[in-house]
Amino acid sequence: MENITLIGMPGSGKSTVGVVLAKTLGYSFLDVDLVIQERQGKLLQELLNTLGSESFLDLEGATIRSLCPSRTVLAPGGSCVLRAGAMEHLRSLSTVVYLHLSYDALEGRIHNLATRGIAFAPGQTLRDVYDQRAPLYARYADLTVEVDGQTLDQTLAAVRAVLPPAKIHP
Repeated sequence: MENITLIGMPGSGKSTVGVVLAKTLGYSFLDVDLVIQERQGKLLQELLNTLGSESFLDLEGATIRSLCPSRTVLAPGGSCVLRAGAMEHLRSLSTVVYLHLSYDALEGRIHNLATRGIAFAPGQTLRDVYDQRAPLYARYADLTVEVDGQTLDQTLAAVRAVLPPAKIHP
C-alpha cells in the first residue's frame, strides 16, 4: 500500500493537511471532491441540490471505487464512510488516517453548512451528521490523529508520527 487516505468530518483539515503531507513525502495529492466536480462539470453543492443526498453518495462511492492512484495522499469527502464499498476500496489501496475533531471544535470551523457541499439528509443538523459519521470514521481508520486545537504544522507532525516508517521514508 503506497497511498495514504485522510478521512474525517468536513473542516477537519483533510485537504489542507493532505496537500502539505503529499509535498513532504514526495507523493501526489488527490482531492476526491475536485475529481467529482471535474468529472460532472458542476460544483458539489449543485450536485447535491440536483441529485439529492443518496444519489450524490452513490456517485461519490462510484468515483472513489474508480480510483487507482500510486504514491498519493487522498482526501475524500467526509461522507465517503457512508458507502462501505468506497471505504473497502480505500482500505485496499491505502493506509487510512482519521483526522478526529470533536464536535465543539467542528462547530467552530463550519459556518457555511448550506453551501459547503456537505451531504446530509433533509432535517439533519451538523450534530446529526457528526453523530452518524464519527463511529464510521473510527471503524474504517487504520490510524487516528487528534486535531483539536492543533495548527497545521502540529497536525502534519502528528500524522507523520503515526505513519509506518516506510511511508515517511519511501
